[in-house]
Order: sequence, then C-alpha cells, then structure tokens
Amino acid sequence: MTSRLNRLAVAFLATALATLGVTVANPAPASAAMTICYNTSQAGSYASVANQAATIWNNATVNLTLSANCGSNLRIYRITGGGSYAVRTSLGNGRVYIDTQQAAQYSVLRIMTHEIGHILGLPDNYNGNCSLLMSGGSAGTSCTNAYPSSAEANRVSNLFAGTRIATERSTDRAGSEIFRDSWPGALTPVS
Repeated sequence: MTSRLNRLAVAFLATALATLGVTVANPAPASAAMTICYNTSQAGSYASVANQAATIWNNATVNLTLSANCGSNLRIYRITGGGSYAVRTSLGNGRVYIDTQQAAQYSVLRIMTHEIGHILGLPDNYNGNCSLLMSGGSAGTSCTNAYPSSAEANRVSNLFAGTRIATERSTDRAGSEIFRDSWPGALTPVS
C-alpha cells in the first residue's frame, strides 16, 4: 500500500512540476511499469510505425510499457477507407485502425501515436495546436508532431499508476469507447 501511495505521490508531483515547465526524470522503478501487449499481425506495412509509436509512449511515460506481439491487449489494423480510429474496451485494451487514405495525407506516425493515446486513456482535443498530440487532424496535414506533450504523457502515467492490466481484451463491447473523426477526410475544392 505504501509503495502504491508513493507512486501516486510521485506521479502527482511530476504532473504539478510539468505544469510549471519543470522536467522530471523517471522516478518509478522499472518493475513498477504495467505492460500492454500490442499485436501488429494485422497492421501490414504499419507494423514498424506501431513499434515507433510504442517507443514514443514508452519514453514519454512512467508506470507503462508497450511491448510488441506478447499478447493482444491492443490490436492494430491497417484498413482502407472509413477513417482512422480507436476502440477502447477498457484502459490499455482495445483496437486501433489506421486508414491508408488518411495516412497518405497526414503523418502516419502522428496518427498511430494519437490513436494509441486513446487506448491509454486520452480523449480528443480538437484545438488545432500541433504541439498537442491529441489535437489529431485539427492541426492540419502539415503537422507531423508524433510526441505527446508533457501534460498528455503525465496524464497517461497517472492513469496507469497502480493499475493492473488484464492479459486479454474484454469481449464485452457494451462499455467500449469509439474515437472517430480525429482525422478529417480529403479537402474538396469549393466550386
């Protein structure tokens, strides 16, 4: 109980300091990290992008490690049409769908990292600010930032402080959250 309270206190302090613009080294021991196993067997050519996005999240957060192909908490799919989106069944569990048509317009790494952010508990933030990962496509096609802000990373670290992740995804879709429309479609000229 004491170690859990210590981790929570450290996560809270890191968030407070980040708000003030102070960077803090990873205070959590490596053994405290929860592991989310992601599966890229259906990601096709985007499997390496998923690995890059996992590395970004692993470097930005504490209390969390994304690990490739060790299970199926998170499944990543390559689709064509319909838009990129995430379906979170529970914290750390769900599916990410990357649309090849949107990936041709926007940074595929930004899309992947953003959609994984939903699985890690972050909502969309459509403010057009490229420095915020969760602003998604509202920042425009020229925005290639694939890194969460310190506030976004700290929020994920706080969500996973003391959490145990199930080894299998929930099959009950009633509690699923679907995150769509982060990435606007192709712009059509106005006549």
